Amino acid sequence: MSEFRPLLDYLWLATGAFVAALGIDCFLLPNHFIDGGVTGVSMLLTQKTGVPLAVFLVLLNGPFVFIGHRLIGRTFAIKSFFAIAALALAVEVIPFPKATEDNLLGAVFGGCFVGAGVGLAIRNGGVLDGTEILAVVLSKRTFATVGEIILGLNVVIFALAAFALGVEPAMYSVLTYFTASKTIDYLLHGIEAYNGVTIVSDLNTEIRAAILTELGRGVTIFRGRGGYSTVERDVLYCVVTRLEMTRLEALVMAKDPGAFLVIAPVHEVTGGTLKRRVFH
Repeated sequence: MSEFRPLLDYLWLATGAFVAALGIDCFLLPNHFIDGGVTGVSMLLTQKTGVPLAVFLVLLNGPFVFIGHRLIGRTFAIKSFFAIAALALAVEVIPFPKATEDNLLGAVFGGCFVGAGVGLAIRNGGVLDGTEILAVVLSKRTFATVGEIILGLNVVIFALAAFALGVEPAMYSVLTYFTASKTIDYLLHGIEAYNGVTIVSDLNTEIRAAILTELGRGVTIFRGRGGYSTVERDVLYCVVTRLEMTRLEALVMAKDPGAFLVIAPVHEVTGGTLKRRVFH
């Protein structure tokens, strides 16, 4: 199956481009809304100049793909160029119909489709928008984080949209952007998002057994010493999904209501035993 992986990546990149193009042509452009980032700037320029969106998508994203080649790698740049070119081709060639005249539906569903397309592209090693690449470059030369830079850039873009398109379309465009962001997060992390849980308790043996047998999750044991008491004890660490978090807390509290838990989101996990164990 590994020999077909590159082909599958490009198939998913093309699918992501198609889905994003559907959101743009069916929901956003007909209602005079824009998305954030380079795509949003391209849409704004298209609405004000009449030049086809495909032209701006390729021209404005081109420099960022080149930067991505220098900073991230050749494969990333090739995949990103393919995805952006597929998006430009789809919005130009495919005759998508206008889906709705309702502004709220257009903003929400347009954001969902665009976010789904972007998420599929990112999951398969490319991007549909050069904003993230620009943010990475600027973050290395300033004190701002990548997230802060992306937010700042989009604030400027939507402020320009308010002047060019009007306040109400700009507000709907902000709604589109947030809907797209949440959709991207869901596709990248999903309902199976993981949390890392550190458990400090004198009843760590009972808690460990309950996690292994009742929850079916692996547990790592660290040896820790209290900063105040200097007493040594075992500290448990396990990784569970968001849906399992409530059950884990209930298991721990049932064994030791005074247990100390530290819960932190885990952005990515690989290797190890992450799937539920089957007990007979």
